[in-house]
Amino acid sequence: MQVHTRRRVEPLPSIRRTLRSYYERKRRHYGVVYPNFYDRDLRRLFSDRPEHAGNMKAARFIGRVRKDIRRMVAVWTGEYQYTIDQVIEAMMKRTGELNLRLTGPEDRAKADFLVLLTVQTMNHLHSGRHRVAL
Repeated sequence: MQVHTRRRVEPLPSIRRTLRSYYERKRRHYGVVYPNFYDRDLRRLFSDRPEHAGNMKAARFIGRVRKDIRRMVAVWTGEYQYTIDQVIEAMMKRTGELNLRLTGPEDRAKADFLVLLTVQTMNHLHSGRHRVAL
């Protein structure tokens, strides 16, 4: 089929939208963003109670253990680290939004987070959300 028009749909110089806003809109449209999806499990592992206000923020903790945890989950599940990292990123963002903090020793929290991440990674994969074309 031959194209008979020279009309430009969206010329590059006129585009004012960033890639970030474009993909955020796509994720909202296709239902990829579930802000409350991890809340229940994250609140079991971390807390926003006043008595824990002096403890390390959960998002910072996750960032510190991210590399080791991602690698371990990848070995046990056989999934790509990139996929696991998407789940970690969503959890970090959500713990920051909820202002969650550690409630106990870091080694215990690391073990519990390893289990939580493995379960959530498998849920993420089996739900099919990782296959949505953006």
